[in-house]
Amino acid sequence: MRVLLIGSGGREHAMAAAIARSPLLDALFIAPGNPGTAVLGTNCAVRADDVPGLIALARQEGIDLVIPGPEAPLVAGIADACAKAGIPCAGPTQAAAALEGSKTFTKEVCDAAGIPTARWERFDAAGPALDYVRRHGAPVVVKADGLAAGKGVVVAQTVAEAEQAITDMMTDGTLGQAGHSVVIEDCLMGDEVSLFAFCAGETAVLIGAAQDHKRIGDGDTGPNTGGMGAVSPPTGFDREQQEAALDLLVRPMLREMARRGTPFTGIIFAGLMLTATGPQLIEYNVRLGDPEAQALLIRLESDLLAALAAVAKGQLDQTDIRFANQSSISVVMAARGYPGTPVTGGVIRDIATAEAMPGVHVFQAGTKRNAADELVAAGGRVLAVCATGDTLRQAHDRAYSAVRVIDWPDGIYRHDIGQRALLAEG
Repeated sequence: MRVLLIGSGGREHAMAAAIARSPLLDALFIAPGNPGTAVLGTNCAVRADDVPGLIALARQEGIDLVIPGPEAPLVAGIADACAKAGIPCAGPTQAAAALEGSKTFTKEVCDAAGIPTARWERFDAAGPALDYVRRHGAPVVVKADGLAAGKGVVVAQTVAEAEQAITDMMTDGTLGQAGHSVVIEDCLMGDEVSLFAFCAGETAVLIGAAQDHKRIGDGDTGPNTGGMGAVSPPTGFDREQQEAALDLLVRPMLREMARRGTPFTGIIFAGLMLTATGPQLIEYNVRLGDPEAQALLIRLESDLLAALAAVAKGQLDQTDIRFANQSSISVVMAARGYPGTPVTGGVIRDIATAEAMPGVHVFQAGTKRNAADELVAAGGRVLAVCATGDTLRQAHDRAYSAVRVIDWPDGIYRHDIGQRALLAEG
């Protein structure tokens, strides 16, 4: 198969590494890719949201399967354009991708399907939103309705924090169009986990689960980010519980989407809160998570390309998903200043030394090569340093040993990824 993988982040580097192991692969193209994916295939200078450019590239290279990594091309309609061009695509239509593109749409689907989720209200103007949080009190969650690259959710512990989030999004426009409308919902309490499944029509096949660490600082402090690390599998959320969560929170959504005439095909990512009364949905995403994908895919023993090809054909009975009986962890190294304005241009050294360590994998995201062909930081989240182990403790120690080997003075990272899971594991 000749494959086009769309994206340039750590998730796409991890996906490229898994796809490259497939005996079905003939050639791998990544658009736009990064220096890490360049080792695994051919990077192509087409933006991930340039749908016409991606279709032209797929035709030019005789692509047999398009695999969208991030949400932007899906919300922009890449699957619809592929269908029109007769090219299989392992992702949902633009209409189905609204599950991630609009928080309001997701909440309406949940209400129609009877899916447990937090009580919510939508606001199109700042004044009524501010009045609501002043009446309601805190804590509350303020979400930009549209796509905001993982930065559109504020868990406000005080009314003042909620007011600031509303003002930032709706009045000051810090998130652009994404924050012109907001959803404000009750704050759920419990452990948050990420659940992944392949879907086609009304059928879902479990992939697995991971636990992300969203906040920038140790001890879950500071603002939310796109994700600062993950562990897989999550402690206290086994395969039986994951299947039960699919029955409760994913399969009813698939039935409702089919009823609406917008059936979902692709990967669903259900963000869940394990509350005292059972799992409740926080959000849907229509692709693998980042950095959860990195932690998941280094444990994958089956053929990812074969599974994605089966998804694109709607043949979920042919999907084979098997993971090593190990634990894994990903630790994100971000650029100083993230999630605000990151410091870029700093040279990164000794990745190869880190990857030579047992069980260690380093996936690149916000990187590029400078004029001297040195690897430099070019974004906010720059590396995901991952490791597997027979126990979570072993994976944790390997990952952090690798982080300390990498020479990048501008790099910051959390020192406590997986700490709560380690305490639970004993």
